[in-house]
Amino acid sequence: MTRTWRIRTVTDAARARIAVARLAAEYGVPTVERARLATALSGRLRQCLTKGGTWVLTLDGPGPSGGDAALHAVLTPSPGAGAADGTPWTVTVPCPEPDRKAAPATVPEDPAGLSEALLGADEDTAVVLDKLAEQQELVAFHREELHQTNQGVLALHAELDAAGRAQREAFAAERRAREEAENARRRLTFLADASAALNASLNHDEIARRLPELLVPRYARGVDVWLFDQDGDRHPPTTHPAAAVRAARTGRPQYAADHPGGLPGVDDRPPSALDPHRPLLCVPLVTRRAPLGVLTLSPPGERWDPDDAVMLVELARRAGIALDNARRFEHNRDIAETLQRALLTDLPTRPGLSLAARYLPATHGLNIGGDWYDAFRQRDGSLITVVGDVTGHGLHAAMMMSQLRTALRAYAVDGGGPGRLLTRLHEFLHHLQPDLFATAVIARFHPDEHTLTWAAAGHPPPVLRLPDGRVRVLDAKPGAMLGIPLHQEIADHTERLTPGSTLALYTDGLVERRAQGIDPGIERLAAALGSFGSAELGADLEDAADRILHPLLSDSERDDDVCLLLSHLHA
Repeated sequence: MTRTWRIRTVTDAARARIAVARLAAEYGVPTVERARLATALSGRLRQCLTKGGTWVLTLDGPGPSGGDAALHAVLTPSPGAGAADGTPWTVTVPCPEPDRKAAPATVPEDPAGLSEALLGADEDTAVVLDKLAEQQELVAFHREELHQTNQGVLALHAELDAAGRAQREAFAAERRAREEAENARRRLTFLADASAALNASLNHDEIARRLPELLVPRYARGVDVWLFDQDGDRHPPTTHPAAAVRAARTGRPQYAADHPGGLPGVDDRPPSALDPHRPLLCVPLVTRRAPLGVLTLSPPGERWDPDDAVMLVELARRAGIALDNARRFEHNRDIAETLQRALLTDLPTRPGLSLAARYLPATHGLNIGGDWYDAFRQRDGSLITVVGDVTGHGLHAAMMMSQLRTALRAYAVDGGGPGRLLTRLHEFLHHLQPDLFATAVIARFHPDEHTLTWAAAGHPPPVLRLPDGRVRVLDAKPGAMLGIPLHQEIADHTERLTPGSTLALYTDGLVERRAQGIDPGIERLAAALGSFGSAELGADLEDAADRILHPLLSDSERDDDVCLLLSHLHA
């Protein structure tokens, strides 16, 4: 069911309102909903008549087959009729009897009949008015009571306004507290991340390079790192501001600007003559003993936040400790490497036998001192070659290596094969350092016979290249590691040597990789040794040693020492 009315005058509006009210009654719309519909429609029609123009009221109701159980009233301006507003207006009321067939809504044409019909359409409103009349006495009764409570309401409003202001202030304080907590969390996170980045390196030059990368542009526009040299010379070149010099001398942070900084724990100084318009924060890089340098910063904006300045001072303190640790590490590493190289022997010469050795210290960490090689003659004229590896690293491992080297040479004076020498070294190490262990392999070349006698204790096996290019890994059962709490007699193994043969002794740093183990590395060494011709090895064994190391170490992180000792028996 759809009804449509065109409304231009007050009379048109009255007729449409009467028709809508009667149709709503025919469809059984509840009294309250009819009153709501009539009131809403009347108010909207008054607005439309005020705006002028022609308006179209459409009422949609349930059809013969039921459907939507509601009445929908839509008031829209007639297209091209000069309506002042094009926004449609809608209202919906429930229709409890959607299957009921409504009679056509007839509206009187004469004014008297129209007025009577309009009153009939508003009978729901009249009922409400009658009830309101009955309530007038109650309204009058409560009027005085309402008057008495007005003052209380006003007072309540004042209290609510005060409570609202207090609540807004509390919200603002909470927001500021959250912002401060977030800023504090951000500073702590940055400080922790920056400290981890600085302490990840043990190279003081790299730490100095990382500082500007960490601070620019978030906390500084420019960063200058002034490090004192190792002998403590603090005389700065002319490019450093006076505040940096004072920070170096006093060990206190300095703020140089044309205005007070107000930074906690920082001394205010006049602006720098090098750049008087730029504030500078000069923080000493302190250590346990004395400053190692000065960190000079320029602010990312006009000035620093005091909390940011406190964080920067703490970061400089941690950077100073990281620099001090790096310098101590580098000092100890240099001592260990120097001691290690000083203890490595000069290779002897022997007719018919060439020797070439390489020692490469680790490039990562304090891993110097464990690997060693040696070569010397025995009293019977035979030549002993040895490669060993002491567990542990640093100065202690280097010192233990020197003691093992000396003990081995002393035992070799009494003669005995490689197995007997390793057995005596095992007993020596077990009694001298019960908690320290070592591995070693010893090969002895006889002067008059082309034979090789060798023995190993927990060490990677020797690799032998034959004159025809074939390569053998001498993997006869070795002894256990030297120094373990176990009695052992390490056996000798003998190989017949053909002139043109080459023997390679090495440490695990050459062949072992964490992701692959040691066996693939030994195979690569055997392949590299087999790629040479006998003439090449006999002509230049030193060059052959370099050519073997290069491919084997191309994929290595060099976190361990590397030893390689080549022995070539000439044809």
